[in-house]
Amino acid sequence: MESILQSLEGPVFSAIRPYITPYTSALPPSIQEPLQNLLTPICYNNLIRDFDPASNPQCVQYAISKAIGLGIVTLSTIIKVPQLIKLLSSQSSKGLSYLSYLLETTAYLCTLAYNFRSGNPFSTYGEIAMLAVQNVLISTLILQFSGKGGWAAVWVAALAAAGYALFQEGIISPEIMVYLQTATIPLVLASKVPQIIEIARQKSTGQLSAFAVFNYLFGSLARVFTTLSEVNDPLILWGFIGGAALNAVLAAQMMYYWNSGQKGGKSPNTHSKKFYAKGKSPKPKSGSKKRA
Repeated sequence: MESILQSLEGPVFSAIRPYITPYTSALPPSIQEPLQNLLTPICYNNLIRDFDPASNPQCVQYAISKAIGLGIVTLSTIIKVPQLIKLLSSQSSKGLSYLSYLLETTAYLCTLAYNFRSGNPFSTYGEIAMLAVQNVLISTLILQFSGKGGWAAVWVAALAAAGYALFQEGIISPEIMVYLQTATIPLVLASKVPQIIEIARQKSTGQLSAFAVFNYLFGSLARVFTTLSEVNDPLILWGFIGGAALNAVLAAQMMYYWNSGQKGGKSPNTHSKKFYAKGKSPKPKSGSKKRA
């Protein structure tokens, strides 16, 4: 990145800097302060006030990571809405694994509490809160459409109790929180396996949303970059790497079974029927004439 920025310094940055800096150096405090909090004062001065990105490539990488992180958090508010719509419109949970959502939501809850208690920037984990809420709604609908609606209240109550405990340092110590975060790595990986098996067994993606699957893949890959840029924590990094690998498997299944169950034509066991006036069918013609 440093070589790219240096190559752009002469023909691009230095050419437009005199026209930009009179405005960027005079931004009102109402704009300066949020940007300084987001980018840090050093990177704010380098990238915005002085418009000199080539002198500090680390700030450019940091700003890109922040932009990606905020984009992921914003997109996460709607990423599973298509899945919810498919469930509600079809009234069927075919192709969806409740166990996958149970494991994934549990991992999300632990990761959310770990990041919050570690003081990590919200832009590096904010989407987990949005996804967890949507997971609860989807998993509740799966139970409902599977004839197990009575367990939905138990499921939500258990999550609420676990969430309260995870965010309270007096109940769960920081040392135990580290162990729980470590456990989320195999938990996240295991959460994808039942869904992968379910698709392979049915040879169909059923009501699984392609929008959610591919956004999961791109989001997890982007999170690897933002974690490397902003969070020095191997536990979080390896969790995203493992999740990205299995999200790639789900995306491959989505493409492979894309048109399954949607092809036209008659089933080989379906007999065609013809309907005639007054319910009578014509008599078959004889191949020979009667002799007089």
